Amino acid sequence: MAYPKIGFGVLIAICAAIATSLTIDFPVSLIAPPALAQTTQARKAEADKLIEQGDRQYYTSQYKAALQSYQEALQIYREIKDRFGESNSLKNLGNVYYRLGQNQKAIDYYTQSLGISRDLGDRKGISRSLHNLGLVYSSLGQYQKAIDFYTQSLAIFREIGDRDGESNSLGNLGNAYKRLGQDQKSIDYHTQSLTIAREIGDRKGVSIPLHNLGLVYSSLGQYQKAIDFYTQSLTIAREVGNRQGEGITLSSIGSLLAKQNQPELAIVFYQQSVNVIEAVRRDLKGLPKEQQQSYTDSFASIYRNLAVLLLKQDRILEAQRVLDLLKVQER
Repeated sequence: MAYPKIGFGVLIAICAAIATSLTIDFPVSLIAPPALAQTTQARKAEADKLIEQGDRQYYTSQYKAALQSYQEALQIYREIKDRFGESNSLKNLGNVYYRLGQNQKAIDYYTQSLGISRDLGDRKGISRSLHNLGLVYSSLGQYQKAIDFYTQSLAIFREIGDRDGESNSLGNLGNAYKRLGQDQKSIDYHTQSLTIAREIGDRKGVSIPLHNLGLVYSSLGQYQKAIDFYTQSLTIAREVGNRQGEGITLSSIGSLLAKQNQPELAIVFYQQSVNVIEAVRRDLKGLPKEQQQSYTDSFASIYRNLAVLLLKQDRILEAQRVLDLLKVQER
Protein backbone atom coordinates (compact mmCIF):
# COMPACT_ATOMS: atom_id res chain seq x y z
CA MET A 1 0.00 0.00 0.00
CA ALA A 2 1.41 3.41 -0.95
CA TYR A 3 1.33 6.21 1.60
CA PRO A 4 0.68 9.75 0.40
CA LYS A 5 3.67 12.05 0.39
CA ILE A 6 3.64 14.78 3.05
CA GLY A 7 5.05 18.09 2.10
CA PHE A 8 7.84 19.71 4.18
CA GLY A 9 5.58 22.59 5.28
CA VAL A 10 2.87 20.21 6.47
CA LEU A 11 5.47 18.16 8.39
CA ILE A 12 6.68 21.27 10.23
CA ALA A 13 3.12 22.16 11.17
CA ILE A 14 2.44 18.65 12.53
CA CYS A 15 5.67 18.67 14.65
CA ALA A 16 4.78 22.04 16.09
CA ALA A 17 1.32 20.84 17.04
CA ILE A 18 2.73 17.77 18.73
CA ALA A 19 5.32 19.82 20.64
CA THR A 20 2.71 22.19 22.07
CA SER A 21 0.59 19.28 23.24
CA LEU A 22 3.40 17.50 25.11
CA THR A 23 4.08 17.86 28.82
CA ILE A 24 7.47 16.51 29.90
CA ASP A 25 7.67 15.43 33.56
CA PHE A 26 11.25 15.61 34.90
CA PRO A 27 12.05 13.46 37.93
CA VAL A 28 11.61 15.40 41.15
CA SER A 29 15.15 14.49 42.24
CA LEU A 30 16.62 16.45 39.29
CA ILE A 31 15.12 19.76 40.33
CA ALA A 32 15.17 20.66 44.03
CA PRO A 33 12.16 22.76 44.95
CA PRO A 34 13.38 26.16 46.20
CA ALA A 35 11.32 25.80 49.37
CA LEU A 36 12.98 22.46 50.19
CA ALA A 37 16.49 23.84 49.65
CA GLN A 38 15.72 26.82 51.86
CA THR A 39 14.32 24.54 54.57
CA THR A 40 17.47 22.39 54.48
CA GLN A 41 19.69 25.46 54.77
CA ALA A 42 17.64 26.77 57.68
CA ARG A 43 17.80 23.42 59.47
CA LYS A 44 21.57 23.22 58.93
CA ALA A 45 21.97 26.74 60.36
CA GLU A 46 19.90 25.66 63.36
CA ALA A 47 22.07 22.60 63.93
CA ASP A 48 25.27 24.63 63.53
CA LYS A 49 24.07 27.04 66.23
CA LEU A 50 23.28 24.13 68.53
CA ILE A 51 26.85 22.87 68.07
CA GLU A 52 28.24 26.31 68.96
CA GLN A 53 25.96 26.43 71.98
CA GLY A 54 27.01 22.93 73.02
CA ASP A 55 30.67 23.88 72.71
CA ARG A 56 30.22 26.83 75.06
CA GLN A 57 28.39 24.62 77.53
CA TYR A 58 31.00 21.87 77.28
CA TYR A 59 33.97 24.20 77.86
CA THR A 60 32.33 25.60 80.98
CA SER A 61 31.57 22.08 82.27
CA GLN A 62 27.78 22.33 81.76
CA TYR A 63 27.67 18.74 80.60
CA LYS A 64 23.95 18.08 80.89
CA ALA A 65 23.13 21.11 78.76
CA ALA A 66 25.88 20.24 76.27
CA LEU A 67 24.49 16.72 75.85
CA GLN A 68 21.08 18.11 74.96
CA SER A 69 22.51 20.61 72.47
CA TYR A 70 24.65 18.02 70.71
CA GLN A 71 21.85 15.43 70.62
CA GLU A 72 19.44 17.93 69.05
CA ALA A 73 22.08 18.89 66.49
CA LEU A 74 22.74 15.22 65.66
CA GLN A 75 19.06 14.61 65.01
CA ILE A 76 18.86 17.55 62.60
CA TYR A 77 22.04 16.62 60.72
CA ARG A 78 20.68 13.12 60.25
CA GLU A 79 17.33 14.46 59.03
CA ILE A 80 18.99 16.62 56.36
CA LYS A 81 21.61 13.93 55.60
CA ASP A 82 24.57 16.15 56.50
CA ARG A 83 27.22 13.52 57.25
CA PHE A 84 29.93 16.02 58.19
CA GLY A 85 27.62 17.49 60.79
CA GLU A 86 26.61 14.02 61.95
CA SER A 87 30.24 13.00 62.45
CA ASN A 88 31.03 16.19 64.36
CA SER A 89 28.00 15.75 66.64
CA LEU A 90 28.94 12.16 67.40
CA LYS A 91 32.48 13.26 68.28
CA ASN A 92 31.17 15.98 70.58
CA LEU A 93 28.82 13.57 72.32
CA GLY A 94 31.79 11.28 72.83
CA ASN A 95 33.64 14.19 74.46
CA VAL A 96 30.84 14.74 76.98
CA TYR A 97 30.53 11.06 77.87
CA TYR A 98 34.31 10.92 78.30
CA ARG A 99 34.10 13.81 80.77
CA LEU A 100 31.27 12.03 82.57
CA GLY A 101 33.47 8.95 83.00
CA GLN A 102 31.31 6.90 80.61
CA ASN A 103 34.25 5.38 78.76
CA GLN A 104 32.46 2.72 76.74
CA LYS A 105 29.84 5.18 75.54
CA ALA A 106 32.62 7.58 74.58
CA ILE A 107 34.39 4.85 72.60
CA ASP A 108 31.13 3.99 70.79
CA TYR A 109 30.52 7.60 69.73
CA TYR A 110 34.14 8.22 68.71
CA THR A 111 34.17 5.01 66.68
CA GLN A 112 30.98 6.02 64.84
CA SER A 113 32.44 9.45 64.14
CA LEU A 114 35.69 7.92 62.90
CA GLY A 115 33.82 5.61 60.52
CA ILE A 116 31.91 8.49 58.92
CA SER A 117 35.04 10.64 58.66
CA ARG A 118 36.82 7.82 56.86
CA ASP A 119 33.87 7.37 54.47
CA LEU A 120 34.01 11.10 53.68
CA GLY A 121 37.80 11.26 53.45
CA ASP A 122 37.73 13.93 56.18
CA ARG A 123 41.33 13.95 57.42
CA LYS A 124 40.66 16.42 60.21
CA GLY A 125 37.70 14.40 61.47
CA ILE A 126 39.77 11.20 61.35
CA SER A 127 42.61 12.75 63.35
CA ARG A 128 40.32 14.16 66.02
CA SER A 129 38.52 10.85 66.55
CA LEU A 130 41.82 8.98 66.75
CA HIS A 131 43.09 11.48 69.31
CA ASN A 132 39.92 11.17 71.37
CA LEU A 133 40.07 7.39 71.36
CA GLY A 134 43.57 7.80 72.78
CA LEU A 135 42.12 9.85 75.64
CA VAL A 136 39.68 7.11 76.59
CA TYR A 137 42.22 4.30 76.46
CA SER A 138 44.60 6.39 78.57
CA SER A 139 41.90 6.84 81.20
CA LEU A 140 41.43 3.04 81.11
CA GLY A 141 45.13 2.60 81.88
CA GLN A 142 45.95 1.24 78.40
CA TYR A 143 48.77 3.72 77.86
CA GLN A 144 50.56 2.04 74.95
CA LYS A 145 47.28 1.78 73.03
CA ALA A 146 46.66 5.44 73.81
CA ILE A 147 50.14 6.35 72.52
CA ASP A 148 49.39 4.50 69.26
CA PHE A 149 46.22 6.54 68.73
CA TYR A 150 47.94 9.83 69.67
CA THR A 151 50.82 9.12 67.31
CA GLN A 152 48.44 8.46 64.41
CA SER A 153 46.49 11.62 65.15
CA LEU A 154 49.65 13.73 65.52
CA ALA A 155 50.92 12.66 62.09
CA ILE A 156 47.64 13.70 60.42
CA PHE A 157 47.38 16.99 62.35
CA ARG A 158 50.87 17.89 61.13
CA GLU A 159 50.05 16.88 57.54
CA ILE A 160 46.96 19.10 57.41
CA GLY A 161 48.50 21.97 59.39
CA ASP A 162 46.10 21.76 62.36
CA ARG A 163 48.27 23.32 65.08
CA ASP A 164 45.61 23.15 67.78
CA GLY A 165 45.22 19.42 67.20
CA GLU A 166 49.00 19.02 67.09
CA SER A 167 49.32 20.76 70.47
CA ASN A 168 46.64 18.54 72.03
CA SER A 169 48.20 15.31 70.73
CA LEU A 170 51.66 16.34 71.96
CA GLY A 171 50.26 17.16 75.40
CA ASN A 172 48.46 13.87 75.73
CA LEU A 173 51.52 11.95 74.57
CA GLY A 174 53.26 13.74 77.43
CA ASN A 175 50.58 12.50 79.85
CA ALA A 176 50.88 8.91 78.63
CA TYR A 177 54.67 8.89 78.94
CA LYS A 178 54.43 10.30 82.45
CA ARG A 179 52.16 7.39 83.36
CA LEU A 180 54.82 5.06 81.99
CA GLY A 181 57.44 6.74 84.21
CA GLN A 182 59.28 8.47 81.36
CA ASP A 183 59.41 11.93 82.93
CA GLN A 184 61.90 13.62 80.62
CA LYS A 185 60.02 12.47 77.53
CA SER A 186 56.84 13.76 79.17
CA ILE A 187 58.42 17.18 79.80
CA ASP A 188 59.59 17.38 76.17
CA TYR A 189 56.10 16.70 74.80
CA HIS A 190 54.38 19.10 77.22
CA THR A 191 56.89 21.84 76.39
CA GLN A 192 56.20 21.43 72.65
CA SER A 193 52.47 21.53 73.36
CA LEU A 194 52.82 24.70 75.44
CA THR A 195 54.91 26.44 72.76
CA ILE A 196 52.32 25.80 70.05
CA ALA A 197 49.38 26.83 72.28
CA ARG A 198 51.12 30.14 73.02
CA GLU A 199 51.92 30.72 69.34
CA ILE A 200 48.29 30.26 68.27
CA GLY A 201 46.90 32.24 71.23
CA ASP A 202 44.89 29.36 72.70
CA ARG A 203 44.44 30.37 76.36
CA LYS A 204 42.78 27.16 77.44
CA GLY A 205 45.38 25.24 75.47
CA VAL A 206 48.10 27.09 77.40
CA SER A 207 46.64 26.26 80.82
CA ILE A 208 46.57 22.50 80.24
CA PRO A 209 50.29 21.88 79.51
CA LEU A 210 51.18 24.30 82.31
CA HIS A 211 49.24 22.11 84.74
CA ASN A 212 50.73 18.93 83.29
CA LEU A 213 54.27 20.27 83.59
CA GLY A 214 53.44 21.02 87.21
CA LEU A 215 52.48 17.38 87.69
CA VAL A 216 55.76 16.12 86.27
CA TYR A 217 57.94 18.48 88.29
CA SER A 218 55.96 17.66 91.43
CA SER A 219 56.65 13.94 90.91
CA LEU A 220 60.34 14.82 90.48
CA GLY A 221 60.32 16.65 93.82
CA GLN A 222 60.89 20.07 92.23
CA TYR A 223 58.06 21.62 94.20
CA GLN A 224 58.72 25.31 93.63
CA LYS A 225 58.85 24.79 89.88
CA ALA A 226 55.64 22.76 90.10
CA ILE A 227 53.87 25.49 92.11
CA ASP A 228 54.89 28.10 89.53
CA PHE A 229 53.33 26.05 86.71
CA TYR A 230 50.19 25.29 88.74
CA THR A 231 49.66 28.95 89.62
CA GLN A 232 49.90 30.04 85.99
CA SER A 233 47.51 27.26 84.94
CA LEU A 234 44.98 28.11 87.66
CA THR A 235 44.92 31.79 86.73
CA ILE A 236 44.17 31.02 83.09
CA ALA A 237 41.59 28.32 83.88
CA ARG A 238 39.66 30.86 85.94
CA GLU A 239 39.95 33.53 83.24
CA VAL A 240 38.52 31.28 80.52
CA GLY A 241 35.85 29.71 82.76
CA ASN A 242 37.26 26.19 82.60
CA ARG A 243 35.76 24.96 85.86
CA GLN A 244 36.95 21.39 85.53
CA GLY A 245 40.51 22.54 84.85
CA GLU A 246 40.27 24.88 87.83
CA GLY A 247 39.10 22.09 90.15
CA ILE A 248 41.83 19.70 89.03
CA THR A 249 44.59 22.27 89.42
CA LEU A 250 43.38 23.24 92.89
CA SER A 251 43.57 19.59 93.93
CA SER A 252 47.06 19.28 92.44
CA ILE A 253 48.22 22.23 94.54
CA GLY A 254 46.61 20.60 97.59
CA SER A 255 48.48 17.38 96.89
CA LEU A 256 51.80 19.21 96.56
CA LEU A 257 51.26 21.10 99.82
CA ALA A 258 50.47 17.82 101.58
CA LYS A 259 53.78 16.44 100.32
CA GLN A 260 55.48 19.51 101.80
CA ASN A 261 53.88 18.76 105.18
CA GLN A 262 51.56 21.75 105.10
CA PRO A 263 48.25 19.97 105.88
CA GLU A 264 46.21 23.04 106.88
CA LEU A 265 47.01 24.84 103.63
CA ALA A 266 46.53 21.64 101.65
CA ILE A 267 43.04 21.27 103.14
CA VAL A 268 42.14 24.80 102.00
CA PHE A 269 43.03 24.02 98.38
CA TYR A 270 41.35 20.61 98.43
CA GLN A 271 38.19 22.22 99.82
CA GLN A 272 38.21 24.78 97.01
CA SER A 273 38.64 21.96 94.51
CA VAL A 274 35.68 20.04 95.96
CA ASN A 275 33.56 23.20 95.88
CA VAL A 276 34.24 23.63 92.16
CA ILE A 277 33.49 19.98 91.40
CA GLU A 278 30.28 20.17 93.44
CA ALA A 279 29.19 23.20 91.41
CA VAL A 280 29.62 21.17 88.22
CA ARG A 281 27.76 18.21 89.77
CA ARG A 282 24.77 20.41 90.57
CA ASP A 283 24.45 21.12 86.85
CA LEU A 284 24.21 17.37 86.22
CA LYS A 285 20.94 16.96 88.11
CA GLY A 286 18.41 15.36 85.86
CA LEU A 287 20.91 13.11 84.10
CA PRO A 288 20.62 9.36 84.78
CA LYS A 289 22.05 8.43 88.18
CA GLU A 290 24.64 6.21 86.49
CA GLN A 291 26.10 9.19 84.61
CA GLN A 292 26.12 11.38 87.71
CA GLN A 293 27.88 8.62 89.63
CA SER A 294 30.51 7.97 86.96
CA TYR A 295 31.36 11.67 86.88
CA THR A 296 31.65 11.72 90.67
CA ASP A 297 33.80 8.58 90.63
CA SER A 298 36.24 10.35 88.28
CA PHE A 299 37.10 12.74 91.12
CA ALA A 300 36.70 10.40 94.09
CA SER A 301 40.42 10.52 94.90
CA ILE A 302 40.19 14.27 95.53
CA TYR A 303 37.39 13.80 98.08
CA ARG A 304 39.22 10.93 99.76
CA ASN A 305 42.52 12.83 99.95
CA LEU A 306 40.73 15.72 101.62
CA ALA A 307 39.00 13.36 104.05
CA VAL A 308 42.32 11.75 105.00
CA LEU A 309 43.85 15.14 105.76
CA LEU A 310 40.83 16.14 107.84
CA LEU A 311 41.00 12.89 109.82
CA LYS A 312 44.67 13.51 110.58
CA GLN A 313 43.61 16.86 112.02
CA ASP A 314 40.90 15.12 114.12
CA ARG A 315 38.20 16.87 112.07
CA ILE A 316 36.18 13.69 111.94
CA LEU A 317 32.72 15.12 111.23
CA GLU A 318 34.05 17.24 108.37
CA ALA A 319 35.78 14.20 106.90
CA GLN A 320 32.54 12.20 107.06
CA ARG A 321 30.62 14.99 105.34
CA VAL A 322 33.16 15.05 102.53
CA LEU A 323 32.90 11.29 102.01
CA ASP A 324 29.10 11.50 102.07
CA LEU A 325 29.30 13.84 99.08
CA LEU A 326 30.53 10.92 96.97
CA LYS A 327 27.11 9.33 97.17
CA VAL A 328 24.78 10.37 94.36
CA GLN A 329 21.32 10.73 95.83
CA GLU A 330 18.19 9.83 93.91
CA ARG A 331 16.87 12.95 92.16
